[in-house]
Amino acid sequence: MRIKRECFTFGRLLSAFGNAGGVGRLDFLYWFAVRNMKPPSRRSSKRNAPLIRPVGPLRLPRPERLFLDNGMPLYVLHFPEREILKVEVVYRAGRPQESKPLVARATSRLVREGTRHRSAAELAEYLDFYGAGLGIPVNLDFSAYALFGLHRYRRELLPVFAEMLHEPAFPEEELETFKRNNIQELLIELDKPEVMTYRCLTECIFGAEHPYGYNSSAEGYAALQRDDLVQHFERWFTPANGLLIACGHVDDDVLRLLNNTFGQQPARPAPPPTRWTVTERPPQSVHLPQPKAHQTAIKVGRRMFNRRHPDYNAFVVLNIVLGGYFGSRLMTNLREKRGLTYGVYSSLDALALDGYFYIAAEVHDQKAPVALREIFAEMQRLQDEPIPEAELDMVRNYLSGMLLNGIDGPLNISDLVRTFVAEDLPFDAFDAQVQAIQTIDAQTLQHLAQQYLNPNDYWVVTAGKHPVYTRK
Repeated sequence: MRIKRECFTFGRLLSAFGNAGGVGRLDFLYWFAVRNMKPPSRRSSKRNAPLIRPVGPLRLPRPERLFLDNGMPLYVLHFPEREILKVEVVYRAGRPQESKPLVARATSRLVREGTRHRSAAELAEYLDFYGAGLGIPVNLDFSAYALFGLHRYRRELLPVFAEMLHEPAFPEEELETFKRNNIQELLIELDKPEVMTYRCLTECIFGAEHPYGYNSSAEGYAALQRDDLVQHFERWFTPANGLLIACGHVDDDVLRLLNNTFGQQPARPAPPPTRWTVTERPPQSVHLPQPKAHQTAIKVGRRMFNRRHPDYNAFVVLNIVLGGYFGSRLMTNLREKRGLTYGVYSSLDALALDGYFYIAAEVHDQKAPVALREIFAEMQRLQDEPIPEAELDMVRNYLSGMLLNGIDGPLNISDLVRTFVAEDLPFDAFDAQVQAIQTIDAQTLQHLAQQYLNPNDYWVVTAGKHPVYTRK
């Protein structure tokens, strides 16, 4: 009976946290569920929630900072008891550095499609033989490559990893395959109202010429040439414009190998960063006709800020209250109370140079005006009324649990470190975020809502059968 009750509670917790993000996340949630579970008793039932306890002190381990012979910075996270080795290389070579639309995306993807000495198939077979994996995190601002392997195969893997990043061949046939596949995927995506509204919203906020605002197109993919990729690579994939992160069993031999493979590349200077500006426009309502759509997609959003902004940490909390988790205001109102949608959420997307905030939902076309009205009502309610302390405690615990998950294990920690070093954030910013989450009060959040949740500051983009008219 106890096993059944524990499994039920664990399932409820998984639903509350949303889709799990891998084995490490599942292990954490299982530990979290069992840790907070009430002792079994004959009177207990499935209506008894587990105890909620405050999370203990949270600290992000600081990496050791070294420099290779060519000046390339290396951040080392030592976990000598682990057999794993993760080496990640990050170049500031994303959309803000493009000279042509989509060239950053194409270059980032085709770097792994063969070198001057190995074809894409040979490279993949070699890594697979040693049980290694290669990850390419999706990011608008950076091009990043992560090698996952075992420490015992460091001498076999690191030289080939460096070869891939230093001598990509950019084969014409691989570029043509990339263009053909992405055009086909794009045509499929453009039939989805939620995709159309997202593309339109970011273009409305930043502008069609801005790296965060322009949208991919079939014409843009077709226009890509191999020379475009080679120029982008030679211009931005340099030691002076990159950094290394090594995590796991990083001993002296690994450091020597990293210096021999990445530290001997000529350190030519990177070009100065491009300065981008956003031309602010008065927010409007935009409707995208989709006659065949079964539902109306809704996006409500505005320009916001990046992680260096003084209001970032506090707004993270406010976002969770409004629509950032399953127990949020928007979910409770639109899904649980009114049955308007299966899911509604809000998101603060912080980029390296800027950021934006938006609310998203899909509803029946005849219910879209009601859904929009209730979205604005929840935004207004946060301006008019302070958040009850019990609700704020729930959000504090939720966010603390998510931060705890983020520093659970070497791989998660290295992801956090990558974010901080790539965006030039001090590591103390993590401590500041923890402090803000644990100490922020309802009055501060109400003032923040009054500053950033005014419906008149928001673009409204809908896609569906019928235009949606509503008062903000």
